[in-house]
Amino acid sequence: MLDKLKAIYTRYKEIEEQMNDPQVTADMKRYVKLSKDYKDLQPVVKAYHEYKGLIDTIAECKELLEGEKDPELREMAKEELTAAQERKDGMEDEIRLLLIPADPTDSKNAVVEIRGGTGGDEACIFAGDLFRMYTRFCEKKHWKVEVTDFNEGTAGGYKDITFTVSGEGVYGLLKYESGVHRVQRVPATETQGRIHTSAAGVVVLPEAEEFDVELNPADIKKEIFCASGPGGQSVNTTYSAVRLTHVPTGIVVSMQDQKSQIKNMEKAMALLRTRLYEREYNKYMEEMSSKRKTMVATGDRSEKVRTYNYPQSRVTDHRIGWSMHNLPAFMDGDIEECIEALQLAENAEKLKASVG
Repeated sequence: MLDKLKAIYTRYKEIEEQMNDPQVTADMKRYVKLSKDYKDLQPVVKAYHEYKGLIDTIAECKELLEGEKDPELREMAKEELTAAQERKDGMEDEIRLLLIPADPTDSKNAVVEIRGGTGGDEACIFAGDLFRMYTRFCEKKHWKVEVTDFNEGTAGGYKDITFTVSGEGVYGLLKYESGVHRVQRVPATETQGRIHTSAAGVVVLPEAEEFDVELNPADIKKEIFCASGPGGQSVNTTYSAVRLTHVPTGIVVSMQDQKSQIKNMEKAMALLRTRLYEREYNKYMEEMSSKRKTMVATGDRSEKVRTYNYPQSRVTDHRIGWSMHNLPAFMDGDIEECIEALQLAENAEKLKASVG
């Protein structure tokens, strides 16, 4: 293990030197990649120094016990040796986890789509409830939420809504939310008080950065048209809405939430990059899930991941059998405990796979 850590520390120092090279700083794409690698290696380097320190302490204590006659000093050495060995044993599992290659997208921002599924009006209302839940969670994390597209439901909520979440390590936490979310409750539209089951689909994608996807302008068909929907005369009479078609893949994105055509074009290009990035990322996820069949973050959109039972005030995550009996708090954004439990389960699985 120490040899592996030494090799990583050597690589860390090499990256440090490269980042100070004027030729590298002039190449922005390369510099951004090196900066990310440097940051990713910092926790491992910190662990290396601590682990190496513990090994040195253990060796010193053993040496002292072999030659020291003073009972008081021997007792102190024994206590220090025991503490150092216990910490070393505990660190080894932590280091094994650090040495497993991280999902390269965990540090990215996220694009989240919520779509009302089975259940008609009630499914749209539930999609709205989920949007509020995520918005409240993001507020608590001091993340920025920006809605990019939505279609309102006839009785409230949303038929679908797409939004971008920006902040530190956003995708690494929100990725666990992908899948089908099911709700059991008496709808506001139900006169006889019967419990209905409805569902909404959540898709969480890593937001592609400019350096992740190279777009050839010749591959993009651009169309400009009048925006529709709410927004007043200036939205409906100005050619500000943008539709982009990526000819090689057939992917189409449109943007009309801004009055400015330029701003809509910028947002549409960002969304197109994310859609293209998603294709490659899905291949990566399929490869990972084939290696770890029960991995909790498979990204399977059709998998039923969670049930929200209102009569019993209970939320259950089916992937790990986790439950919480305080549904109002959960719907108000207190979802981190569930996400942490999912992370813990996935980390245990990664450790098991790496040892196996």
